Amino acid sequence: MTREEKGAVIEELKEKFSKSDFFYLADSSALTVADISKVRRIFYEKGLEIKVAKNTLIKKALDQLSDYKYQDVYAQLHGPTTVIFTEVSNLPAKVIKDLHDKENLTKFVFKAAYIDTAVFAGEENLDTLLKLKTKNELIGEVIGLLQSPAKNVISALKSGGDKLAGIVKTLSEREA
Repeated sequence: MTREEKGAVIEELKEKFSKSDFFYLADSSALTVADISKVRRIFYEKGLEIKVAKNTLIKKALDQLSDYKYQDVYAQLHGPTTVIFTEVSNLPAKVIKDLHDKENLTKFVFKAAYIDTAVFAGEENLDTLLKLKTKNELIGEVIGLLQSPAKNVISALKSGGDKLAGIVKTLSEREA
């Protein structure tokens, strides 16, 4: 690979890293060509982009974006590395889990994930990533929590009004 080609790869990686708050690292070196094609197709169908690159080029791209932000990622840059770019924090974890369970592609090894400045390294953290809620799910929960007290107050006022109306009706019937 010439210096110009390396520079182009670094620029491409920089652009993708800067556009994404979440990315995953995996090792696909043990897969056959047919398996790699299958993995690429599955990721593409889910709207995820994958890129295989040399660790030194990945590190240089991350270094050029920030001197300190990605320090914890560097320890995971060993062996062949596949980078998975995503807009949804837990989607690649779901796809990797499906690859392992449904497609029997256990040789596609999860290395690490970078999620909002936190690094989750190792297969043992894959289940943790599966449980992470997306931004939209969290927003929905917060809205639900904010609406709950208002609904409770309204229902209490409604039921209180019904009780008061019942008491007034009973009293008026007694007097009649």
